[in-house]
Amino acid sequence: MEEFRLDPRLSTPEERAVYLEQATIQHRFNNSIPYSPEAAAAAKELFGEGLGEGAWIQPPVKGVAFHNVHIGKNVMIMPDCLMMARGGITIEDGAMIAANVQLISNNHDLHDRQILICKPVRICKNAWIGAGATILPGVTVGENAVVAAGAVVTKDVAPDTIVGGNPAKFIKMVE
Repeated sequence: MEEFRLDPRLSTPEERAVYLEQATIQHRFNNSIPYSPEAAAAAKELFGEGLGEGAWIQPPVKGVAFHNVHIGKNVMIMPDCLMMARGGITIEDGAMIAANVQLISNNHDLHDRQILICKPVRICKNAWIGAGATILPGVTVGENAVVAAGAVVTKDVAPDTIVGGNPAKFIKMVE
């Protein structure tokens, strides 16, 4: 998915129905007991074919456009993850997403703030996103990379590196 612009004011009735259905499923998931069959069923319904085998998502999860989220095998997502997925979010196999992480694939145009500018977010294999980190539109976090707790990631993160701060900066290589 490349960058694109979206005007939600022009959504079709079918598109609005999808978002309403996803909001209903999200509510059911968020009010389910973690690890329960009900939670697993609601997660599968919310993410559909985009949910990889062995992925583990703890409620609550918040966001929009869950049909644009692709979660790999054996991914762990802790509570309170925000997924603004209009631009697409890919979380590859073995990635770990700590509590309160924000994955943001869309932002507002400065002149017409109803317009969304959408760019995909990609979390590569075995990356670890620390608690409270924010990943902004268009960012790729490389394989085996670590994003420190509370970091705000505005640019791509190289594989096998650790970044932290606001804006996130290189700290050291993963040994």
